Amino acid sequence: MGVRNYLIEGVSCSGKTTVCDELLRRGYHAIHGDRALAYQGDPQTGEPLEGACHEHHIWDVSKVKALIGDQSVAMSFFCGGSRNFYHFIDLFDGVFVLDVDLDALKTRLSARPSDEFGAKPEERALVLRLHATREDTPTGVKIDANAPVGQVVDHILSKCCDKCR
Repeated sequence: MGVRNYLIEGVSCSGKTTVCDELLRRGYHAIHGDRALAYQGDPQTGEPLEGACHEHHIWDVSKVKALIGDQSVAMSFFCGGSRNFYHFIDLFDGVFVLDVDLDALKTRLSARPSDEFGAKPEERALVLRLHATREDTPTGVKIDANAPVGQVVDHILSKCCDKCR
């Protein structure tokens, strides 16, 4: 979708959806990856699987490639988490990893609606472990997501290509 494409990642409750909403509000092209691209599947093969679990939350690689191939806007932001990011991460011009401190993460998790991932005790435990280990988060520019969303988005935009804005 963009001449330049950026991935915004982070653990659950780090603010990916909120950042995406703010980018859209400001008029940028942004994709809610967890809504538009995600499904439950095998991270290696992409084969759809029944039942929901964190390890199988993946993005449709062909859709990601198609969206990146359409360069009708200057910049696009793909926001969300995917356990198969290694299949398409090299297609992005930059990767931003939202990071929150442990207290903020616990506060956000406790406020999660009961029907969202991270609301159940076992899901919270998983998110806290992933926050500590960073084991399924890609490498990228670390963004302090403890700040108000406007400042978070300003920081991301400041790191993007000046000539593309």
